[in-house]
Amino acid sequence: MTTPIIPTETWESIQRRFQILYPEERHRCLDRLKYTLGRFGVGENGRTSTTGPDWSEKDTVLITYADMIHPLHDTPLEGLRRFLLTHCKGAIRTVHLLPFYPYSSDDGFSVIDYMQVDPGSGDWNTVQKIGEDFQLMFDLVLNHVSSKSSWFRNYMNGILPARDYFIEVDPSIDLSQVIRPRISPLLTATQTPSGEKNVWTTFSADQVDLNWSNPDVFFEFLDILLFYISQGAQIMRLDAVAFLWKTIGTSCIHLPETHEVIKLYRDILSILAPQTILLTETNVPHEENLSYFGQGDEAHMVYQFSLPPLTLHALLTGSATWLTEWATSLPDLPAGQCFFNFTASHDGIGVRPLQGLLPDSEIRFLVQEIQGRGGHVSSRTAPDGSQTPYELNITYFSALSANDRTPSGAARFLASQWIAMSLRGIPGIYFHSLTATLNDYEGVRISGAPRSINRHKYQEAELESWLNETGSSQKFVFDSMITVLRRRSEHPAFHPEAPQKILDLGPKLFSTLRTSLDRQECVLCVHHVSREQISVEWCRLLETVPGYSLKKELIHGNSLEDPDPNSSCVFEPYECRWLWFCKA
Repeated sequence: MTTPIIPTETWESIQRRFQILYPEERHRCLDRLKYTLGRFGVGENGRTSTTGPDWSEKDTVLITYADMIHPLHDTPLEGLRRFLLTHCKGAIRTVHLLPFYPYSSDDGFSVIDYMQVDPGSGDWNTVQKIGEDFQLMFDLVLNHVSSKSSWFRNYMNGILPARDYFIEVDPSIDLSQVIRPRISPLLTATQTPSGEKNVWTTFSADQVDLNWSNPDVFFEFLDILLFYISQGAQIMRLDAVAFLWKTIGTSCIHLPETHEVIKLYRDILSILAPQTILLTETNVPHEENLSYFGQGDEAHMVYQFSLPPLTLHALLTGSATWLTEWATSLPDLPAGQCFFNFTASHDGIGVRPLQGLLPDSEIRFLVQEIQGRGGHVSSRTAPDGSQTPYELNITYFSALSANDRTPSGAARFLASQWIAMSLRGIPGIYFHSLTATLNDYEGVRISGAPRSINRHKYQEAELESWLNETGSSQKFVFDSMITVLRRRSEHPAFHPEAPQKILDLGPKLFSTLRTSLDRQECVLCVHHVSREQISVEWCRLLETVPGYSLKKELIHGNSLEDPDPNSSCVFEPYECRWLWFCKA
């Protein structure tokens, strides 16, 4: 077989990574990769990306389940497409479809068949139709697979190659060092032709971990990854990737081999699909999370997991001190890398990302506040066998609105959204944040899973009725967010890589100064996090942007040319202002 013509540096990098991951099968892996590249016509046209991801200030991601909206007659995906076209054009550029494949549990994250669309949601044709108007983001659920999948069924029957796709462990072996996000048993007994075996199950007995030390697993997922790209995915979310590689006697999290797998996929995508963005999902302490950027050669985007709980803490305490301190410490990233800034997702609000950022007493305060607002607290098993808070299960709106369904009760919640949208990176908006959804206690009762509190599924008529209900918090929040997202998309100062400076204007304010890459405009984002009315002298605000002229306030849309520097700018409780300046 003729070696595809690809950049020498890239091919050498691929060779090194296969040597690290699969030294005994390196040559077989390289031959298999050459065959895969050949299938995609890589030869004279082999190339790598020199410009990086094609992102801009217009990039905002809506995080949603494929079956979030249930129409009376159409499929849920058709209902979602109708909602997006009716309400979200110009505000949302990318739609993150959470796992929409056939599954057996965990609302999609126990995948039975990676190549199919769950018939209860729709079909590939509808997914592709959504992709005609919006960019797409898919999940690559690569740590584990459903116990109902054909892979695991073949394992139980001793059929190759899947017979070697899973991790068998003698239960007498000491696994106490393993770091986990759950309190369920790490090993699950399974009957095979060779008798009972215990397989590794990090998340649940229905989610069986895959054996990534087997290169066949790597190539199975390479095929899946390339198939998703062929179906229109521009962003690939690598689910639970921190737990990927297992070595007994270690913590089995963030192992060097895990990082090499991500880097190897990036090397391959630089040849086959250079505009594809890899996003790592690692709900871990902040410094550990940052490691997935590598040396500029790993993930293009990393979830900003410390942002949701720190923002929540600031708005519940009325002090942005800890949030400001953390944001000031954020590193400058090389071109082609950025943060994924979000406040809520289909999962709960992580507690581990606060490790080293908040004192234990403040974390306990946050846990108690969430419980007082009707939320649940999920735990994990620490290495010493104790249980410790891992995740806060509550809708972000319920956490901040105190169940006040009036527009005034939504002000604090909206402040959290403006904070996340102001930061350098790409904003991710969970569907239930966009619609100001309250806690779904009935969903928890039916499923028995605390995460269901934040996973309500709407009937189409119900959703449209609420969004048209004059005076409702849902309509107020939805209209406000769509309006501000559209305005935000018109300002290059919000480009994902545009510089940011965190300003200290006092503990009750969280302030970010964004400057466009061409330095022609700045936006000073000032967010009030307390329930008191406060005043800030205009001179303090204007002096942070020397050489620029104030033109407008973007959240409210008011003209603010030439305010009196000696007067005061008054902030009502939780009021936020984005001050737009142009080069003088």
